[in-house]
Amino acid sequence: MGDVLKDLTAGTVGGAAQLIVGHPFDTIKVKLQSQPVPLPGQPPKYAGAMDAVRQTIAAEGARGVYKGMGAPLATVAVFNAVLFSVRGKLETMLRSEPGVPLTVNQQIICGGGAGVAVSILACPTELIKCRLQAQSALAGASSAGVAVKYGGPMDVARQVLRSEGGVRGLFKGFIPTLAREVPGNALMFGVYEALKQYFAGGRDTSGLGRGSLIVAGGLAGGSFWFSVYPTDVVKSALQVDDYKNPKFSGSMDAFKKIVASEGVKGLYKGFGPAMARSIPANAACFLAYEITRSSLG
Repeated sequence: MGDVLKDLTAGTVGGAAQLIVGHPFDTIKVKLQSQPVPLPGQPPKYAGAMDAVRQTIAAEGARGVYKGMGAPLATVAVFNAVLFSVRGKLETMLRSEPGVPLTVNQQIICGGGAGVAVSILACPTELIKCRLQAQSALAGASSAGVAVKYGGPMDVARQVLRSEGGVRGLFKGFIPTLAREVPGNALMFGVYEALKQYFAGGRDTSGLGRGSLIVAGGLAGGSFWFSVYPTDVVKSALQVDDYKNPKFSGSMDAFKKIVASEGVKGLYKGFGPAMARSIPANAACFLAYEITRSSLG
């Protein structure tokens, strides 16, 4: 089996593990990010992450925290296959000799390059996911029931293609997606390699135990979200913005209006669930990737 196919297979398995572990956290993150700014004197729809969990389960059942998983689940194979295979190809290009490990700086370059590729896939997938996750909050759902605008992932895609400018509508929020994925993946893979080298004590990192890989993967994933979180807030705000009556004219306008209305803390809505998700989800992803990759020889 060639290296590209191995990366494709291992990336797919890693992505599936990441999605299963992390999606409920992601649902709460998007709900907190997209809830309307409350009127003066009125409380916000969600008082915090745990309140969002309680309201979601009360209104939609336990399956509500997995809302919107269809779109990323359908594309997780392609998404992670691209991420890890592009990174693998870049590693091959930068490696001085076969088998020679890359430096941390070289892994940063590989991660950034892979981030460019995955942005193209991430933008339309996350637009669909965010619309499904946020629709109850945007519709002002009450305890009496949840107003449903979209029937599922394919319905979101059909409505966007029909009424929001065709394929272009699916790439709403592409600039902040790119601004998230490129530096985020550069830092994540750099941190992951640095931690593996630290745990290995300067020796070959291929012999690291699962515990070390879990810690390295979890902290690497945490570094991703810690470094680029405001861009994700801007992305989500743009992607769930009403096409007919938009609040924002673009990324910078969304950034300025969020800060103007909510302060800097508005750029960190949902930060807690995002960080709570990133560590276990990425630990699962990197561990599953490494185990699968090594088993393929």
